[in-house]
Amino acid sequence: MTRTTMSDVTSTDGVTGEAMIPTTSDAGDDLVAGAPSPASVGVAESRVRRAYARIAEVDRPEVWISLLPESSAIAAARAVDARLADGAVLPLAGLTLAVKDNIDVAGLPTTAACPSFATDPAGRPGQAPATAPAVQALVDAGAVVLGKTNLDQFATGLVGVRSPFGAVRHATLPDRVSGGSSSGSAVAVALGIADIGLGTDTAGSGRVPAAFGGLVGIKTTLGLVPTTGVVPACRNYDVVTTFTRDLDLGVVATRTMIGADPTDPARRSWPVDVRLGLRSAPVVAVPRDEDLAPLSPGWRAAFDAAVSSVRATGAQIRTVDISGMLSAARLLYDGAIVAERYEAVGPFLAGAPDADPTVLSIILSGRDTPAHAYVADRARLAVAKVEAEQVLAGCDLLLLPTTTEHPTIAAVQADPLAINRRLGTYTNFVNLLDMAAVAIPAGEADGGPFGITVLSRAFDDQLALDLAARLLPSADDTSAPAGKPADRSDAAPLLVETGVDVLVVGAHLRGQPLNGQLDELGARFLREVRTSDAYRLVALDTQPRKPGLVRAGPGAGAPIAGEVWRLSPGALGTMLADLPAPMSLGQVELADGTWVVGFGCTAESGSAGADITSSGGWVAALRQGL
Repeated sequence: MTRTTMSDVTSTDGVTGEAMIPTTSDAGDDLVAGAPSPASVGVAESRVRRAYARIAEVDRPEVWISLLPESSAIAAARAVDARLADGAVLPLAGLTLAVKDNIDVAGLPTTAACPSFATDPAGRPGQAPATAPAVQALVDAGAVVLGKTNLDQFATGLVGVRSPFGAVRHATLPDRVSGGSSSGSAVAVALGIADIGLGTDTAGSGRVPAAFGGLVGIKTTLGLVPTTGVVPACRNYDVVTTFTRDLDLGVVATRTMIGADPTDPARRSWPVDVRLGLRSAPVVAVPRDEDLAPLSPGWRAAFDAAVSSVRATGAQIRTVDISGMLSAARLLYDGAIVAERYEAVGPFLAGAPDADPTVLSIILSGRDTPAHAYVADRARLAVAKVEAEQVLAGCDLLLLPTTTEHPTIAAVQADPLAINRRLGTYTNFVNLLDMAAVAIPAGEADGGPFGITVLSRAFDDQLALDLAARLLPSADDTSAPAGKPADRSDAAPLLVETGVDVLVVGAHLRGQPLNGQLDELGARFLREVRTSDAYRLVALDTQPRKPGLVRAGPGAGAPIAGEVWRLSPGALGTMLADLPAPMSLGQVELADGTWVVGFGCTAESGSAGADITSSGGWVAALRQGL
């Protein structure tokens, strides 16, 4: 597991564009026999060629429902390389994409693992007329689609065996399940074929396969990533998710898809007061012992170790009662909410000759659900959301084992419903209660990968990502133990593309008495900086002690050390409303010539304060006793 970094990608004519390339493999290596020489192959084409070589090498046909001919994928890759040569900036250039086959890709059938679903009334094979906006956003950013992947039919299941195209075996433990319903996409990534796998998640399908595959699975707050062009499972609770081998790439891919369809009826936007950063010592909730009883002994021991890793980051651990959340999870399949699955595909599936028997029984069970029962269960969910918020009051995040165990394919086939139900113990309630989740690998258990999930409230996605970043090794130090002490400069990439950059030079700096205000507002540390030489720094007569920044004009001051933090617009408004005299906010010029919003003080207070410009900054002035 490595963290992905931004690398410069140079096309064959020397034009350079920035692209997201995993540091674990160079795009020009391992070209297939008989392929053009590396000197004549662009970065995207070389990765696509290597992907098809890997497909042949692993020989796992059950992963794919429809695979693009290699020549078609190479043509798409060459188009990406041409765009790079023309100077386009493509964040995902050279990366390969596997798409779950309940998500539309133009020109390919969408079967949802039910072949008859992709035929027209005359029985002829059908093709999706348009690409789903979420997929199109990735393609526009330079990703190349390889094909459509296998799944539990109509995204109903967490096991990956409910498909007429065959059970998708685990990438390295072929007697075990790969996890579903997004089984093919996860295994395509775990096998090193695709860089990004797209799944969908209603009950945990973007998380359980990540846990079994040693992958990162990102499931955003409902409504951020459009579900247009996705065969629905439960319309109100479906999310398009990513599988990647590292966190950073998953964030970039997910961010690329957010807001891709402004006409999506389920669309939601980031609130103006969205939290952009996790504080250095967050409070992380973990379940009581009795709530962890469903875990196998090996998974329980691994989860205890994961909690210790979280504590090692400086987080405070708080034990909470999640029994109410676990009870709410049962509403998805054992309550009237299952009517949403029938609404989505039930009428078709009732007459489908190739329906999976288990899937058919689950979905048809919602056919005769009375409207009053559905309304009653939605009301129960509303109450459960309030109760969950009360349980998590004062906590930033909730840490859970992603699932309970890793069963064999034979065990699931012998007992398909009970094992599947257990696998959803810690996942089924998440979308119902409008929470975001990041599933990450956390060692091994019972001879295979073990995974945990960091859960957050709706729109606190970034906080979950930041804790995940603290728990995963970085590309620069893959041997580091899990649970690094918090370092705000080693956080996940920003998922939220909003906010205002603010310069602080005094009591709000890290380690200073007012830095906690930034913590509480969800501010995000970006970098250390210096101002231009147009500023003086004065010590003000305030409690707590703080400096004031005064503009004196170019060359009339000195560069002053500070930090740039990013705040949401709402957080900045709160900070401004609470700003005490004589402080003010205004534009400040940095040493690199850029301008940001920064703390200053009134001219009157600046004239009365003691000049400490020569110190070069507030922390240095304190050390010097000024």
